[in-house]
Amino acid sequence: MPRKKKEEKIEEKKEKVEDKEKEKKKETKEKEEMLVPLEDYIKAAVHLGTRAVTPGMREYVYRRKADGIAVLNTRKIDEKIALAANFLAQFEPEKTLVCCKRDAGHKALRAFGKATGTKIFEKYPPGMITNPDLENFYEPNVVFVIDPWLDKNIIRDAVKVHIPIVALCDTNNIIDNIDLVVPCNNKAPKSIGLIFYIITKLYLQKKGIKKKLNSNDFYEFGEETEKKKKVKEDKEKIKELIAKKLRMMRRTKEKK
Repeated sequence: MPRKKKEEKIEEKKEKVEDKEKEKKKETKEKEEMLVPLEDYIKAAVHLGTRAVTPGMREYVYRRKADGIAVLNTRKIDEKIALAANFLAQFEPEKTLVCCKRDAGHKALRAFGKATGTKIFEKYPPGMITNPDLENFYEPNVVFVIDPWLDKNIIRDAVKVHIPIVALCDTNNIIDNIDLVVPCNNKAPKSIGLIFYIITKLYLQKKGIKKKLNSNDFYEFGEETEKKKKVKEDKEKIKELIAKKLRMMRRTKEKK
């Protein structure tokens, strides 16, 4: 092989190695810059969407799994969580209204309300922010919802009175009236809990409020509590005893 061609091939190989190294460094840097380790998002299934993808949510989809489930881009999820926290922190807690009709998000909703002092509703009373004649009339400056479909009543009212809306949105959500979208799995308690935990943490930092947060108040992240472990162990023991008794009964019958 001529010397020139050999040198060219060596240079090509060097460039490929350098490119790979740059890519690795870039990935490492991106992971380090994320609000939480990528593994936490994966573990809580924050990135898993649905089989349906609306036109507005298409830009947040990274790929589809073999079963058709859409996978959200974790980098975009991370960026939007930070943006949502910064945006919400611009408003006073007493002028912030957070709603979550979905049962899976109630634990995180209560923890968020307790930590930040914002007004929360599991079920929004229709007309509360649009009808001054109501006893419970309330004028928030921003609305934060967990699912644009389930929390559609408050979105409808917020649009009428021109209040900005922040929403956790899954791949099947229509986002026409949402001002700030946080793409994520808004159906699983761990996913909702982790997002609320991060937003609460960032929100308090922006407000200059020093408060210790316990992630268990927002979600149970895979670890079983002692109480649950005991219940599980007791169930296993009962199963063992029943199986033992059945074996003894069979043996007695066989002897007869």
